[in-house]
Amino acid sequence: MQENLQGNMDEFLPLRDVVFNTLRKEILTGELKPGERLMELHLANRLGVSRTPIREAIRKLELEGLVIMIPRKGAEVAQITEKSLKDTLEVRRALDALCVELACDRISQGELTALSDACDAFEKATVTRDPQKIAQADVALHDIIVEATGNSRLVQLVNNLSEQMYRYRFEYIKEESSHEQLMKEHRIIYESIRNKDKETAAKTARLHIDNQENSIMKQIRLEREKNLTKRA
Repeated sequence: MQENLQGNMDEFLPLRDVVFNTLRKEILTGELKPGERLMELHLANRLGVSRTPIREAIRKLELEGLVIMIPRKGAEVAQITEKSLKDTLEVRRALDALCVELACDRISQGELTALSDACDAFEKATVTRDPQKIAQADVALHDIIVEATGNSRLVQLVNNLSEQMYRYRFEYIKEESSHEQLMKEHRIIYESIRNKDKETAAKTARLHIDNQENSIMKQIRLEREKNLTKRA
């Protein structure tokens, strides 16, 4: 589908930022797939812009680790590798456990109500079977917990991982078989925070990440086997 940005561009954003946001969203949601080449001319024609903002956007995406430059080939969407997955989720596992522990002590009644509502909103989102809506509901739920820590440095650290986490989260959420488990874990985390049960909250937060890692790891290995079979 032809997508011309110049007709609906936010008047307050420079064109290069609109292009960057568009391409980043397409990578994070899998519309632009891992390993897919980013051809400047093709993207410029599709988005209805010149090649200059495309080139600038690709540079920024490379800095975020979402795009890599291949000698003699150009830019392509970075693969989700076992190493990048493990490295990112290893850090996020520790941060999430810390977040729920602090939230047990510091969450306000208003934030606790918002967290309960977020659990409901996530469950309603799964009914739509729209991965983007489900992922957004999941992010909103976890953001409440992070903010409830009241630790601005911790919030900053979690936000620094947010782009890569969204990409992994989206891959996990595309598997509809994971939805029931996610809802169950969200409820346990909410109830643990409400009851100030740090041990159960931290244990479930770590399990939450472990299940995500195991699911995506299976996808990576299946994709690798599929590619090997094609080459054979």
